[in-house]
Amino acid sequence: MRRAPLPRPARALAAALLAMASLAAAAAPATAADGDVQLPVVSSVLPSGEPCAKASTDKAEKQPWTWQPLGLSRAWRLTEGAGVTVAVVDTGVGADIPALSGRVEAVGGAGEDCVGHGSFAAGLIAAAPGEGVGVAGLAPKARILAVRGTGTRGETTVGQLADGIRTAADQGADVIYVGRATSTGKDELTAAVAHAARRDALVIAPVVPDALPKDSTTGEPVQRAPWYWPASADGVLSVGDYGPGGLRPEQAPPTDGADLSAPGDAVVSVGPRGSGHYYGSGSSLAAAHVAGAAALVRARHPELTADEVARRLMISGYPDDPPRLDPYAALTTVLTDKGGAAPKQAAAQLPEKAPSGPRNRALAIAGAGGGLVLLVAGAAVVIPRGRARGWRPAP
Repeated sequence: MRRAPLPRPARALAAALLAMASLAAAAAPATAADGDVQLPVVSSVLPSGEPCAKASTDKAEKQPWTWQPLGLSRAWRLTEGAGVTVAVVDTGVGADIPALSGRVEAVGGAGEDCVGHGSFAAGLIAAAPGEGVGVAGLAPKARILAVRGTGTRGETTVGQLADGIRTAADQGADVIYVGRATSTGKDELTAAVAHAARRDALVIAPVVPDALPKDSTTGEPVQRAPWYWPASADGVLSVGDYGPGGLRPEQAPPTDGADLSAPGDAVVSVGPRGSGHYYGSGSSLAAAHVAGAAALVRARHPELTADEVARRLMISGYPDDPPRLDPYAALTTVLTDKGGAAPKQAAAQLPEKAPSGPRNRALAIAGAGGGLVLLVAGAAVVIPRGRARGWRPAP
């Protein structure tokens, strides 16, 4: 989606405020991803010969750093996403994850997740908070529709992603999270997004891949492509990521073309099975947070279209370039027009010009009355003096 950049003074103010927020986050208690607990790292693709991801035996008991910028406690006072279905087009979602118990519906074989990435993203979207555990998704009462958008080991094609988006839309998903970004497939993925839009489903995708592929000759990451899909398709809400200390150095330029940014660096979520936790980084994980926020908005404002939900998320974001996701503001911001534009000041209404006829008559009456008063006042002075002189002329 296209958006207007912030004015230069606003960007400067936002940068200063964000720097202060980063310092506050750095001073916060250590999280599981900071080394307090050694958690396994989630992968997007499993290398050849590596076994499927196992259930983690460790849990992050402290609240992750993401709670502060996302404001989950305030948002949950308004809604927890009940009644909304979020499709996860990724590696699948484990059907027996306790934090998602009873809320996962799988299409085909998507109820099994060998890689763990789709389960991790689903946890960021909708995991219910556990007793004594600080990890939870943004919409803990939303339903998850698991749709396979990759092979069993995480490898993907344009056709798999496009089919996944179409399937999710046809299954009635309100929000469609896509966990991949590819440099090819513009036409096919744009058509799939248009298919979802006709069914009023909001598609959310990472603006760039979590990791750039490596050159087969040099072993170095290839140069970033100017566009990635489906994020660049019209109607998709594209997302970049940031961490507790701001942007990662290797990200630059990190969020070019993104509509929103959200926490995606060193975030904690569930694994493909069991109640333990993993941690990971990348724009795909930031996109999962935005998908959870979209579920909250659709639950609280069911009258809004998919496009209006996307605009609300962007307009209500914390001022930066791109704006930073603010779920509570997205739930409470009052917009005055159907297009999602910022609230407008009412035009000043000048009183209509009074008719000249009554005004002229009023002036004439007032003038006559004033003249009569003057005549009476003058008579009150002249008449007594005239009587006293016997009406003779004054000397």
